[in-house]
Amino acid sequence: MLYKTRAIVLYHVNYSDTYTIVHVLTEAFGPVSYLTAKTKGKTTRVPKSLFHPLSIVDLEVDHQNLREIQRLKEARVHISLLSILNNPVKSTMSIFLAELIGKVATDAQPDQRLFDFILESIRILEMLEKDYANFHLVFMIALSRFLGFYPDSNGYRPGMFFDLQNGVFATYKPDHPHFLNPDDSQVFFNLLRMNYENMALFAFSRHERKDIILRILEYYRIHLNRLPEIKSLEILHEVFG
Repeated sequence: MLYKTRAIVLYHVNYSDTYTIVHVLTEAFGPVSYLTAKTKGKTTRVPKSLFHPLSIVDLEVDHQNLREIQRLKEARVHISLLSILNNPVKSTMSIFLAELIGKVATDAQPDQRLFDFILESIRILEMLEKDYANFHLVFMIALSRFLGFYPDSNGYRPGMFFDLQNGVFATYKPDHPHFLNPDDSQVFFNLLRMNYENMALFAFSRHERKDIILRILEYYRIHLNRLPEIKSLEILHEVFG
């Protein structure tokens, strides 16, 4: 049966000489893999140029619930993302975040709140002309809310430890190894104060930003049953120094 849905592209891989598999997060079905022919030319109904990381597309699909790989009939641009495509920093962020989303948003059911959050975040990244160096940090922390393990910052005071395992700040050092020291906990608390509107007010060195990303990913790994290696992480580190 044919359906129409908005989708956020995560990545695509070659399936054969004639077919590509496109992995997307759809509004109607959640994460889905679609098989599409490698057709070239202006008349193709599924242009390969649409499938860059975090591109937002309108799809017409042949969807059957019991089928592992679905069939993609037609794809069109929903929102043009020229700034993300042409800006090396934004483009690298989009590759990293798309890979992260693909590895953590694995629930087979659609999640409208999650889809709306990611869609709005992409729109914001596209519109920003400057001061977006902390964008991916804000995104990663905010994403944890939709995955069910957003940190609790209530009652934080300088000198406390952040308990990565329980997602809370503690007065005393936890009796397990998954925690941040008071200095790193202060940085982590500042992350929880950041949003897309005020993120430009928070300054981090290149080394600090790299360490923050690793800490957030450590937090993700503790709270998810499995988080595969993020292959684009090294590219992101290179862009930020």
